[in-house]
Amino acid sequence: MKQSSYELLKKFTNKFSGSVAWRVKKHCKIIDMHLNPNETINFIFAGQLDIKPLSLFNTGVIAVTSERLIIAQKKLIVGYKFSSITPDLYNDLTVKSGIIWGTIMIDTVREQVYISDLDKEALPEIETEITMFMQEAKKKYAKKKDE
Repeated sequence: MKQSSYELLKKFTNKFSGSVAWRVKKHCKIIDMHLNPNETINFIFAGQLDIKPLSLFNTGVIAVTSERLIIAQKKLIVGYKFSSITPDLYNDLTVKSGIIWGTIMIDTVREQVYISDLDKEALPEIETEITMFMQEAKKKYAKKKDE
């Protein structure tokens, strides 16, 4: 049986407990709801979806899947926010480390996505997982265009 995104996220939060994240089980349900058939989660983490210092109530969950990067956030009262970044829209990634936490900035064709208040120790692993997936996926896109 396929593991839920919440079960996978618990492994990340146990390994890197310094990230600031709240209500992650509700955010993970949004990811599970939007996964395509046969799409699998390769890596998942949680952080604040902004760059405001000490912003503690804007948690979202980010998953690197076999097809794309997805970002989910369950709103406090009603509704949710869901974004999908496919490899053809991805430009690059920036990592910033501060005194206590770090920030990842994902630059896409349309926007910049910030994930902040991440455990500093988790930054290299997050960067590697996203970058490696996007590099491999972009190679596949390039081959399809050449054909």
